[in-house]
Amino acid sequence: MFNEENTTEQMIIATAKNNGWTYIKAEKLPRKYSDVLVEQYLADALIRLNPEIAAQPQRADEVLYRLRAILLSCEGEGIVRANEHFTSWLRGEKTMPFGENGEHTPVKLIDFEDYSNNQYIVTNQWVYPAVENGKRLDITLLVNGIPLVIGECKTPVRPAITWVDAAEDINNYEKSIPQMFVSNVFNFGTEGKCYRYGSIKMPLKNWGPWYSDEDHSEGTIESVRRSITSMIRTDVILDMAMNFTTFATNKKHQRVKIIARYQQYEGANMIVDRVVAGMPKKGLIWHFQGSGKSLLMVFAAQKLRMHPALKNPTVIVVVDRTNLDTQITATFNSVDIPNIQGASKIAELTKYLKQDTRKILITTIFKFRDVTETLNERENIIVLVDEAHRTQEGDLGLKMRLALPNAFMFGLTGTPINKLDKNTFVTFGADEDERGYMSRYTYVDSIKDGATLPLHFEPVEPKLHIKRDAIDQAFDAMTDQLSDDDKDELTKKAAKMAVLLKSPDRVQAVCGHIANHFQTKVRPNAFKGQVVTFDRECCVLYKNELDKLLGPESSAIVMHTNNDKGNKFAQYRLSKDEEEKLLDRFRDPSDPLQLLIVTSKLLTGFDAPILQTMYLDKAIKDHSLLQAICRTNRIYKNKTHGLIVDYLGIFDNALFALQFDEQIMKKVITDIADIKEKLPELVVKCLSYFPDIDRTLSGYEALEEAQNCLKTDEVKDSFAANFSVLHNAWEALSPDPILASYESDYKWLSHVYESLKPVSGMGSLLWHSFGAKTIELIHKNVVIDEVRDDLENMIVDADLLEGMFSGNPDKKGREIEIVLIARLRKHAQNPVFIELGERLDKLRLKHEQGLLNSIEFLKSLLILAKDVVAAEQKVEPVDEQEKAKSALTELFIEAKCEKTPAIVERIVNDIDEIVRAVRFPGWQNTSEGVRTVKQSLLKTIRVKYKITDKEVYDKSYSYIEMYY
Repeated sequence: MFNEENTTEQMIIATAKNNGWTYIKAEKLPRKYSDVLVEQYLADALIRLNPEIAAQPQRADEVLYRLRAILLSCEGEGIVRANEHFTSWLRGEKTMPFGENGEHTPVKLIDFEDYSNNQYIVTNQWVYPAVENGKRLDITLLVNGIPLVIGECKTPVRPAITWVDAAEDINNYEKSIPQMFVSNVFNFGTEGKCYRYGSIKMPLKNWGPWYSDEDHSEGTIESVRRSITSMIRTDVILDMAMNFTTFATNKKHQRVKIIARYQQYEGANMIVDRVVAGMPKKGLIWHFQGSGKSLLMVFAAQKLRMHPALKNPTVIVVVDRTNLDTQITATFNSVDIPNIQGASKIAELTKYLKQDTRKILITTIFKFRDVTETLNERENIIVLVDEAHRTQEGDLGLKMRLALPNAFMFGLTGTPINKLDKNTFVTFGADEDERGYMSRYTYVDSIKDGATLPLHFEPVEPKLHIKRDAIDQAFDAMTDQLSDDDKDELTKKAAKMAVLLKSPDRVQAVCGHIANHFQTKVRPNAFKGQVVTFDRECCVLYKNELDKLLGPESSAIVMHTNNDKGNKFAQYRLSKDEEEKLLDRFRDPSDPLQLLIVTSKLLTGFDAPILQTMYLDKAIKDHSLLQAICRTNRIYKNKTHGLIVDYLGIFDNALFALQFDEQIMKKVITDIADIKEKLPELVVKCLSYFPDIDRTLSGYEALEEAQNCLKTDEVKDSFAANFSVLHNAWEALSPDPILASYESDYKWLSHVYESLKPVSGMGSLLWHSFGAKTIELIHKNVVIDEVRDDLENMIVDADLLEGMFSGNPDKKGREIEIVLIARLRKHAQNPVFIELGERLDKLRLKHEQGLLNSIEFLKSLLILAKDVVAAEQKVEPVDEQEKAKSALTELFIEAKCEKTPAIVERIVNDIDEIVRAVRFPGWQNTSEGVRTVKQSLLKTIRVKYKITDKEVYDKSYSYIEMYY
């Protein structure tokens, strides 16, 4: 009948033979039972592969003597250290004095350049170290007499037996006969249903599957044969030995061996193959958060640097932070890969590239911001971009491509962005890749393979949610004795999200829930947690409350702080070393530190497998949300899932972030292809306003000549509309190389456009910042949830608006609705406008429910629009200005430090003056407006006044967005 030997074992031997291995029975091999190496075969290989040894064959004995010493050393220094030393010999990195005059020459045990020069043997029932009481290994694979792979088989017909039993046997062999694993590349175990492999001393929970195609089904002997056919190949095993194995020191200062998972092997080889082929020059690797992209980059960089066809290339690893303190950097620094160089300063990166440095350079995308010229034109420069989002790149992507015009660009991400003006697939996806990416490793794949854990979302008690109706009722009850003016003032202050989130009752309730939940559901299982709060002040509020409930030693705050000793957050400031020690304490299961309280730090790149539960009380969206919640999905002993306790109802957003519709992605890419095709026409159309103008000239006279081409308001409007189309098309395509041909023309046009933009919203020029509705390209491809800026003309004259009924009422209704939403947002804290917003919500609901037809809906919107205009006319502009300046003044007084000028009023006035100079009506709803205001604010705060606190900058911008 069926047993282990005649099913699993024989299937593996037969598959190996088909893959080019020669089968020899173990007892027929020329070795003693006490020999780890088949020394006769290895001596033959040494003579065959090394001319210096062939000249004097006795030299083979000298090499064998060295190798025997390494085999014996595992008893003293451990199996991993011994394996690391032997790996250096396997890779040909060791030398012997066999050259002329005793010169050292490399010694080849295996030929990694011409695989046909090696001998490949598969055997079974290998006995070591003696016939009696020796261990019997089911499958052993030898190259040139060196055992590189050991496999253990179990029967597929006993329900209680699994691959784990096979893997446990191998783990026991590593302890009882460690010499047999000194030369090992990897081990595998199977019961004929599932196949798993791992490196020496690897915990069983980290053993992984191996697939070669999209069929990841398991449970049959056929599925195991597919894995064996794909992995137990001579070229794959030698590739793993040379390029996909590395050694590192873990947090406990122990030496560990790391071997690639199948998705890392596939992704890295796709990159290498593409570079060796020379085309295409880019590609996207999309692997889920926590599945090992850092190591994929390590293996790719290692193989690229060693590949002879690439002639000593430069590999640049680009991270998306402002500094190099990232998980990627930590991974590269922890493994033993030669010639790694960090470029933490712009000057360093420029120097390395101009000097043609041939190493692995690690830098940040921001180090390219001052690039104005090509730094290196070599073809064999390969750029690996971590977390390849356009939000991190923007114009920096163009700068990077300007610096390295002929480089290969590969993006690696777990959370791609798929929007028209921010699209990872367009930025890095090659046209040759039908799906937009080279390799994808999904959320489902990572969970099924055991690379990550599933995520669970747990609803909290309803009373902890912020309920709008309940707040309104409570407010009415609280203020029934106040005057209307006092109510209005109170509403403006109390309606802010921060005030609601920081109310003492809510903080107490949330922290009470956290403490109870953690003590009953998390801590008993020996896991730890992370609390994510709204801002830094919330971190402190939660810490103080949790200290009462759990004790001060149970939690710690990790957040950004500035260098001001008087700052209220100064006591929570940690140096880099202090922070790392704190995080090591958190990773230590025996340490009393149980909860980390954060607001923005540690939401990306932080790796602590013991972290199981995230208490999320901060609104985060899209890829940022996915990155944050995946802090909990790492593998850990007895951990079955990551848990998100959701206090703000982000569950639906998380589901959306985890899903992906490839058809939508293809549609967006098709739209962008259309825009690319129309780009030359858009540029020509904008330039047509300036016939016979010499665009190479500069100075006020040249600018005046250009402005004179736009003499009337109608012509200015027309140019503004067409330039808006061009601008949005440019944003959607950036950083596509096609833009380089038009960059000087676009820059000239943008300068003219900016020079004509009115300082305020008043005046005869109706400035179409978002383009004209008559241009089809805007409607189809460019305007994505953007708001037109012609509301005032539409609603001041009601007769004019009612004349719009002759068109499509659904379309007109949508246009007015969008404009109303934008207008209402400007007065979000005013109770009058809150009521108007509620009216709009009710109208939209009735329309969606079919209670209002399109004509009735449009008429109702027109009435509402008139009321909005009437309400706006009662708003005092001066009052709005004073509120803005008052809010900014309060912020900068709080943030004042040693490096901040004492005169806060001057800072506020400068910001007020600059923002009023660059803004325009509806700027908050345009990418250009937001960028311009943010750049102006950045220059004022960071450059002029040297204020580097990011939270100050963020809050300043939020006030400006609200009041200006």
